[in-house]
Amino acid sequence: MAGGFESLRLGSIAPNFQADTTKGPIDLHEYIGDNWVVFFSHPEDYTPVCTTELGEMARLEPEFAKRGVKLLGLSANTLGSHEGWIQDIKEVTGSQVNFPIVADKARTVAYLYDMIDQQDTTNVDEKGIAFTIRSVFIIDPKKTIRTILSYPASTGRNSAEILRIVDSLQTGDKNKITTPVNWVPGDDVIVHPGVKGEEATRLFPNLRAVKPYLRFTALPKDA
Repeated sequence: MAGGFESLRLGSIAPNFQADTTKGPIDLHEYIGDNWVVFFSHPEDYTPVCTTELGEMARLEPEFAKRGVKLLGLSANTLGSHEGWIQDIKEVTGSQVNFPIVADKARTVAYLYDMIDQQDTTNVDEKGIAFTIRSVFIIDPKKTIRTILSYPASTGRNSAEILRIVDSLQTGDKNKITTPVNWVPGDDVIVHPGVKGEEATRLFPNLRAVKPYLRFTALPKDA
C-alpha cells in the first residue's frame, strides 16, 4: 500500500492504493477504470451521523450510477466492523450499502489523503488516536481530483450537493460552460470565459450577455 502524505490539490492525480474492502481487495486506479468516483470517509462505524450518511449515499447510488459514478467509502475500522454496521444501516435507513467500504484500521489511506481530524479532540478511538473526518474526493476518469470537501465529525454532509457538483463538472466538461450560484440541471449556465466572439455565438445561439464577462445560455435538455 502506498504511504507518505503529500499535499493534495484540485488537479492532483489521486494517489493510488491497495486495501481490503467489504467487496474484497481493491486497487483504487483499477476501481476507477473509465468511471468517475466519489471517495468519502466517515469517522466511525456504529455512530449516529455516519449511519444516516451511509444510508443516504446508498439510497442515491443509482443516481450516481446513471452518471457513470462509483462510490467508495472508508473509515478507520476493521472489515468485520464494517460488515456488521452495514446491517444496522439497512435496519435504520432501509437502504442496502452495495458499494465497497475500505477497512483502514491502520489509517494508512487516511494519512495518504489527509483525512485525519486535527481539530476535534474528542474524535479519537480508545487509544486516543484521531479518527477520520468527513472527507469527499470527486475523481474523474483521468484519475484527477476535481473536488475536495471536508466536514467536521459533528456535521453530516449534504449528499444532494455532492451529486450537484458531479452534474456541474460533467456538464462543464462536455459543453465549455461553468455553472452559477445554486445551479441545478436545467438552469441556465454561464459561457466559459475562454469561449470568445464567433465561437461563442456559434456554440450558444441563445447567448445572453449581462456583462462582457457574464454570458448566460440555456443548454439543450440532452446536453
